Amino acid sequence: MLKDVITLDCINTDLKGTTKSEIIDEMVDILYNNGKLNDREEYKQEILKREAQSSTGMEEGIAIPHGKTKAVKIPTVAIGISKKGVDYESLDGEPSHLFFMIAAPENSNDSHIELLSKITTLLLEDDIREALLNAKSKEEVLDILIKNAEKDNENSSLNQENNNNSNDSYQVLAVTACPTGIAHTYMAADALLKKGKELGITIKVETNGSSGVKNELTKDEIKNAKGIIVAADKNVAMERFAGKNVDIVGVKEAIKNPEQLIKNAMNQTAPIYHSSEDNTQTSNKFAKKPKTGVYKHLMSGVSNMLPFVVGGGILIAFSFMFGINASNPNDPSYNYFAKLLNDIGGGNAFFLMVPVMAAFIGMSIADRPGFAPAMVGGLISLNSGGGFLGGLIGGFLGGYITLLLKKVFNKLPESLDGIKPVLLYPLFGIFITGAIMYLFIVNPIAAINTGISNFLKNLGTGNLILLGALLGAMMSTDMGGPINKAAFTFGIAMIASGQYAPHAAVMAGGMVPPLGIALATTIFRNKFSADERDAGKTCYVMGLSFITEGAIPFAASDPIRVIPSCMIGAAISGALTMAFHIELRAPHGGIFVLPIVNNPVMYLIAIVIGSVITALLLGFIKKPA
Repeated sequence: MLKDVITLDCINTDLKGTTKSEIIDEMVDILYNNGKLNDREEYKQEILKREAQSSTGMEEGIAIPHGKTKAVKIPTVAIGISKKGVDYESLDGEPSHLFFMIAAPENSNDSHIELLSKITTLLLEDDIREALLNAKSKEEVLDILIKNAEKDNENSSLNQENNNNSNDSYQVLAVTACPTGIAHTYMAADALLKKGKELGITIKVETNGSSGVKNELTKDEIKNAKGIIVAADKNVAMERFAGKNVDIVGVKEAIKNPEQLIKNAMNQTAPIYHSSEDNTQTSNKFAKKPKTGVYKHLMSGVSNMLPFVVGGGILIAFSFMFGINASNPNDPSYNYFAKLLNDIGGGNAFFLMVPVMAAFIGMSIADRPGFAPAMVGGLISLNSGGGFLGGLIGGFLGGYITLLLKKVFNKLPESLDGIKPVLLYPLFGIFITGAIMYLFIVNPIAAINTGISNFLKNLGTGNLILLGALLGAMMSTDMGGPINKAAFTFGIAMIASGQYAPHAAVMAGGMVPPLGIALATTIFRNKFSADERDAGKTCYVMGLSFITEGAIPFAASDPIRVIPSCMIGAAISGALTMAFHIELRAPHGGIFVLPIVNNPVMYLIAIVIGSVITALLLGFIKKPA
């Protein structure tokens, strides 16, 4: 079976590429030219996507780019050897010489994935790497791998190592997981198991691989273990480890320093893990922490609202292209298609924005029973002048009232459990939420909305410019995080209340970071690696489409220089939109809704100026790649 996934025609003992990008192209070509891929570009994009998460360049001159996609016909490993070595952003900063590119079909079965992964674990042995580097032919490379794979299976496979105990008394437990679950997951597991055997320490490793969870840790094993190692770059189940010493690291750390991690676990030096509302947590130090409490509920509402905002808002924008009043049958510019677009986008999709947001806030708080009361609360706000702010209150009100009802009705006999979700929760939840909204909430909130609208209308030019700068800077601070979302949500609320200037600053501020970075990678090429320059091309499209998240990989790799540069450029762009009195009626769409801006030329100038400033700052403060 090993000969099926490693064939002579997919081995190259003399790679010509001198950069990471060239090596990837060369290796992808090996697979494509030998009929292993359905779509070359789709597979390459999967490889680049994995590299963007973290480089697959390991220590000891190894790189293992890999991808699992429908673009792959059959599971295959392409092997390449570079005599000179290539900078592949490895862990130890040394050039990479051995390249194993794993291609796994989307529907790969477990045996194929495990076999592909087992090949990579062979590279942990010094003598195997040395033999491969000195191989004179393709046949010799294949022979080395097959002989050592057979030898490794005879000695002990990963499963044999994991099952060396039967009394639930492993000294150390570990969990390994990488984003694709093909290579690093199993390399980390193998490194820990082999080092544990050398040290005479019993260890069990749970792998969260592409084919699912294997060797799952049991409650008794967790209870009896001295320490836990979680080596993962994606979410894994963490709640079960509450109260135990848990060392949380990236998956590469387990490959690099298995001995230290095992000793830490034995000495119980890691912090005690405390459970949270979420039963998953990522070990990747660059990943976002799980959302909890009020923020979690708010983001649940906002994220589920966005499809209505984007779809409905852009349809409204398209209707404006026929004229601002073209959807009004009584206006001379009336156009039937404009009215159709506006009715679908504004009368229905955009109309549902507030009730949907409220509904999902309530559902986040009280599960499904909270959905209906919260949605009704949001609808009451929308129909009574409470708008976006009232919808937020309606969502939280409906959710927490339902939680209270659950506690009250919990005292009822179990025989009535069946009618609680279909009768009691919706009946009392909707009534109480609706009554509170009508009696105490909507009128004061409507007055507040009117006050905010009047306040913005009466702001002087200087204050408007300051507001624009603030909104622009917020959009580029965390690029899709809570600060970004707060600015975006404020802009949407202002559109709903008939104030269109703030959201013009919001969208400009969100477009500048990726556009500025894209310009910088084009103008200051020596400040960026080949891969970053390639990613910069994508940033043009993402920036023009108002997808701020396109800048995240650059910000993560160099936050000290990238984030301030983006914030300055975005703040200037936001300030300029206010200075130019730009108004934007569409909540999303980037460059594609430019025709409905009241002054598209000046709006474009504001975005260009902010982007150029970001690019110049990056070019000035970044060090050569």
